[in-house]
Amino acid sequence: MDELNTKEKAEYRSKAAGIMTFRYLDPKELDKLIATASICRYDAEEPIASENELDPYFFGILEGTVSVSVQENSGKEVYICSLGAGDVFGEAGMFLNVKRTATVTAMSQCVVLRLHRQELASFLRGQPSAGNKMLLVVIFSLLRKLRAANQELAYERKSDMDQGDIDSLIADLTG
Repeated sequence: MDELNTKEKAEYRSKAAGIMTFRYLDPKELDKLIATASICRYDAEEPIASENELDPYFFGILEGTVSVSVQENSGKEVYICSLGAGDVFGEAGMFLNVKRTATVTAMSQCVVLRLHRQELASFLRGQPSAGNKMLLVVIFSLLRKLRAANQELAYERKSDMDQGDIDSLIADLTG
C-alpha cells in the first residue's frame, strides 16, 4: 500500500465527490474531508481489510475493483461480491470497535479513500451539517444492505426442504 501525498490527493477530488457517502457535501466540506483522510493505492491481490481484524477504517473506492470474501470454518475462502469505484465498505468500523466480517482484496490496482474513526469524529465535530449528511447516507446504505441480506435469507428459507418433504421423498423412493 502506498499513501498518496497532498498534491496527488487533489487529483482524486472529483472521484471522491462521486462516492455516494460524500455526494451531498459542498466543495469546502469535501475538501476538508479529503484533507483529513488518507488516499491509498493498493496493488492487485493486496489485502485492504482482513476478516476478524480490528480495524477502525471506513473505505471509499476511487479507482479499481475489490473482491469481498469470507472464510468458512473449513478454511475455504468464499467469494461474496465485487465492489468498484464509488462503492464503500467498512461502515461498521466508523461506529464500533468490532472485528471485520469479511476480507477485502484488490482485484486490480486500486485507489481508495481511507478514513479513520477518529478522523471522522473530528470532521463531525468541526462540520456537523456535513457530518449529518454523510451519516444519513451511511444509514440509508446500511439499511439497503440489511434489506438485501434479509431478502436473500428469505429466499434461501423458501428453497429449503422441511422434514415433511424429506419424509415424503424417502417414502416415495423406498416404496
